Amino acid sequence: MNRISRIGTMVIAAAVIAAATVAGCAGAPLRTEASTSGIRAAEEIGATKVPRAALHLQLAREELEKAKKMAANGDKEAAASLLTRSEADAELAVVLSREDAEKSEARAAVERVRQLRKENE
Repeated sequence: MNRISRIGTMVIAAAVIAAATVAGCAGAPLRTEASTSGIRAAEEIGATKVPRAALHLQLAREELEKAKKMAANGDKEAAASLLTRSEADAELAVVLSREDAEKSEARAAVERVRQLRKENE
């Protein structure tokens, strides 16, 4: 077998494997656990009280619901993509909530230092 034939055979094999993978994924159920747990985590740490975090939490919820509907309608590939966005938005909501909490703690620490300085003058 010459080199061009081997390359052609490898390309065809790769295409067959890719097609089988896509076909296999099409029948697989949509995995929503990561998105759902990310949303739950954001809710538990108070993302609804932080405006920027609340926005991303709401986006995550909406994306999750839309992904479920898309999957039910047979559009699993688009649903999986939207589910990834939902997970990212939920994670961002968590990060923004933690950032807000850390900023509040830092402000309180600075204020305590100011009070101690005044008391020691």
